[in-house]
Amino acid sequence: MTDSSSVAGRTPPPGIDTTVPHSARFWDYLLGGKDNYPVDRAVGEQVLRIDPDLRDAARADRGFLLRAVRYLVGERGIRQLLDIGTGLPTANNTHEVAQATAPECRIVYVDNDPLVLVHARALLTSTPQGATAYLDADVRDPDKILQEAADTLDFNQPVALMLLGIVNYIIDDAEAHTVVKRLLDALPSGSYLAISHPTAEIHGEAVDASMRHWNEHGGTPIRHRTRQQVISFFDGLELLEPGVVSCSMWRPNTSEIGVPVEVHQYCGLARKP
Repeated sequence: MTDSSSVAGRTPPPGIDTTVPHSARFWDYLLGGKDNYPVDRAVGEQVLRIDPDLRDAARADRGFLLRAVRYLVGERGIRQLLDIGTGLPTANNTHEVAQATAPECRIVYVDNDPLVLVHARALLTSTPQGATAYLDADVRDPDKILQEAADTLDFNQPVALMLLGIVNYIIDDAEAHTVVKRLLDALPSGSYLAISHPTAEIHGEAVDASMRHWNEHGGTPIRHRTRQQVISFFDGLELLEPGVVSCSMWRPNTSEIGVPVEVHQYCGLARKP
């Protein structure tokens, strides 16, 4: 269920600083949402002037989520999904896509943005057969995430771990690998890992400049990684075809979009043996 009400003209909820841009609101702006403030739109326009392909990357990332969830639920029989770095509600949220295929799916969303928490009611809708929950937690605290997610998910059964556009906020490589490994270690055989991550290997100069601008203007620090660095997060897993590729190139429905064009956002999906 999408909460499309605009925040314009309303008093910000407690804990929300509207004087600095925020990643969730910025991403919402890129996707055409209304849950953002003037500072997010201003920086968004500045970044888009530097990197005009960023909006295409955001949409391609959302397209990967849609296709990956449909595949996991429809073809692999996954019925539990842990979506960390949820962001603000938009079209085709994970629970909507999953439960449209299998109403008994159970989904846990995780984010630590106060505006996302305000809109959690939009994420907490569920089919009667399934369940949808929201956790206020940081990706850097996997133990808290796993402990609280266990109230909704059965970690004795396969889980799809969705880390879309979130590992790039863990700047240190060692910490990023530790977090991903801790989350994966808690999941049984037959679980899946989906990752999407920005790269400078495509449109490199624009990506470097836009990230530098974002980091200099108060946004949550972000970084890009190479394809090989993204592949390394799948070590020990069975990486599904076509491997780690641009989000627009991961099993695209060419009948709907024509010939896809690469965007500067890599993605991949792998199975835990």
